[in-house]
Amino acid sequence: MNDIQDAVYEVLIIGGGPGGLNAALYTSRKVLKTILISKTMGGQVADTYDIENYLGFSQIETFDLIQKFEEHVEKFGIEKIIGEEVTSIDLTGTIKKVSVSNGITYQAKTVIIATGSRPKPLNAAGEKDFVGRGVSYCSTCDAPFYREADVAVIGGGNSALEAVIDLDRVAKKIYMVSLTPLTGDKILQDKVSAMSKVEIFTEYNTEAINGEAAVNGIEITALKTGEKKLLDVEGVFIEIGLMPNSELVKGILPLNSIGEIKVDHLCRTGIEGVYACGDVTNVPFKQVVVAAGEGAKAALAAYGYLVGQAPGYFSY
Repeated sequence: MNDIQDAVYEVLIIGGGPGGLNAALYTSRKVLKTILISKTMGGQVADTYDIENYLGFSQIETFDLIQKFEEHVEKFGIEKIIGEEVTSIDLTGTIKKVSVSNGITYQAKTVIIATGSRPKPLNAAGEKDFVGRGVSYCSTCDAPFYREADVAVIGGGNSALEAVIDLDRVAKKIYMVSLTPLTGDKILQDKVSAMSKVEIFTEYNTEAINGEAAVNGIEITALKTGEKKLLDVEGVFIEIGLMPNSELVKGILPLNSIGEIKVDHLCRTGIEGVYACGDVTNVPFKQVVVAAGEGAKAALAAYGYLVGQAPGYFSY
């Protein structure tokens, strides 16, 4: 083994979103030898345009917020491996082993899993056929391609409402199609309802996404009446929720019925020295501030484990 593979870190963090970055900040403040491994930086938050509910900022673009996260972490000189994917993990024994796509296996006394989540697919006919050709899961990434176009947003929660707000800047017409009544925050619902270019269809199922070389329409059906409609659109933004990125630990850590890692109030997973935080866990309310707070908890719990303190009693 080379020096890198011989080294044993005190904390290894998997994931570069708010949970993972805040965990790294807290472990560094406890002077723990830490390494953070992530394919990308920013996590799911990078797929939104701006944030209005993060304490201290009445409004901030997510690019700026992520940059501030990174700059804060950089001050502590935390070792990072960015752009590589974790391929396997061995959590048995007192020294955990994490193998990465660069061929290196890293060792650590504790592991914090902060792998976040990804968009849930609609599973409508034609969806897979038109990914990248009119079907998108990220309004922040793809809204600029639909300037003066007619588009549809599928979903009724906060992410769907935020996508509509993103698209209102560029699109000519926006159809919002939800299987249920709108469930997002009232402040977002009110903002969307006031937009003249938005038409909302609640309690409609999206049956199919149609097109030839690219998307040219969607078929929707009213749940109560069975009435069918064909909406002519060039883009479809699917915003119906998230799926946890927990495949790495399936069969290793306890998961709930939707694949989230089960954790207790100290972010413990059931294996000594292994913690999880943020959207990949069963902690409710998938919010940036919640993920960041859980990252701090996971880091402090790992510190307590490493120094042999009684769980739950940590100094700041």
